[in-house]
Amino acid sequence: MRQRRWVELLNDYDCEIKYHPGKANVVADALSRKERIKPIRVRALEMIIQTDLSLRIRAAQKEALKERNIEEEYLRGMEKQLIPNEEETLCFEKRIWVPLFGGLRKVIFDEAHKSRYSIHPGADKIYQDLKDYYWWPRMKGDVAVYVSKCLTCAKVKAEYQKPSGLLQQPEIPKWKWEQISMDFITKLPRTPRGHNTIWVIVDRLTKSAYFLPIRGKDNTSKLAEIYMREIVTRHGVPLSIISDRDGRFLSRIWQSFQEAFGSQLNLSTAFHPQTDGQSERMIQTLEDMLRACVMDLGGSWDKHLPLVEFSYNNSYHTSIGAAPFEALYGRKCRSPLCWSDAGDRQLVGPDVVQETTDKIAQIRDRIKAARDRQKCYADRRRKPLEFEVGDMVLLKVSPWKGVARFGKRGKLNT
Repeated sequence: MRQRRWVELLNDYDCEIKYHPGKANVVADALSRKERIKPIRVRALEMIIQTDLSLRIRAAQKEALKERNIEEEYLRGMEKQLIPNEEETLCFEKRIWVPLFGGLRKVIFDEAHKSRYSIHPGADKIYQDLKDYYWWPRMKGDVAVYVSKCLTCAKVKAEYQKPSGLLQQPEIPKWKWEQISMDFITKLPRTPRGHNTIWVIVDRLTKSAYFLPIRGKDNTSKLAEIYMREIVTRHGVPLSIISDRDGRFLSRIWQSFQEAFGSQLNLSTAFHPQTDGQSERMIQTLEDMLRACVMDLGGSWDKHLPLVEFSYNNSYHTSIGAAPFEALYGRKCRSPLCWSDAGDRQLVGPDVVQETTDKIAQIRDRIKAARDRQKCYADRRRKPLEFEVGDMVLLKVSPWKGVARFGKRGKLNT
């Protein structure tokens, strides 16, 4: 209707309509723009130059060369190479010597780093800008220290340096299922039984694991019931539990439940999944195995979970030098591929106790060797802590927010 009205209006005029391409019709663009109430004004920056800087440097040089101050300048005989220029300012190889006396180095640093004309460049850029005009002993190191202590740079700049702090590892457990770790695999495809989450519980000594299918909406009371049935009744109450900060692990019910058992809860730091690296690595392996089962055998993933658990626990583990079943029970479980008669090996009484004790000692030695090797590799990409307990530090989590176990694709998709 709108076009029809315009056609009827134009019929009253004797005119010819010609198409004009948009790229060439720049006049129409200017006419269609909203008129500005106020004209655009270019604001010029006013540069403030400290004209008295050279005077202050000369005055500081005279004071620094006095006998009571000369030792603090760390010149080590180079004061003989200081030559005055036409303004009577002492220079070293045609560069102005800035003494420590008078605090002028900080003034120069502030102008080169924090002024509106610099806007926080890095240490190398500042040094390259200043070295042609100024000089003092250990100048490059002082520039690096100044930039490293800039609070604004620490807040806004991206992190390119090595992480602070060498690898800290938890103690090696002394017995089976005394120290465990646990985590959830969430947002899995929902099965006909309603399962969409796997609860992974791992013994930190024998590396034996339980893969428990649950529903994502199961509350903490339900998890406590499963924990009692699957873990406590089979292996006893653990001394400590390492887990992430899942809401179910932070609930009052779960904490009261573990407090009644006397188990210590060790929660990881936010955005630091490496705190419980054992569970994270276990989950990666579990997902690969489940994905392979679903592709080869079909059906829901929870149908294959018991066999996946058996396969994992009966497979060789590098860090302990044995299969988790072998570390837990003394030998690998029988399977269609590997079997032995029940009467092949019969140990009773003290022999069983002695063999089990020797096996645990051997496993702990292997774990220690693996931990030492892992720490050696990890510390190559880290630096020692530069602060102590009680120091005020900035907590930056932005480098860790991108750490994700999975991408946007489904967890069991190819």
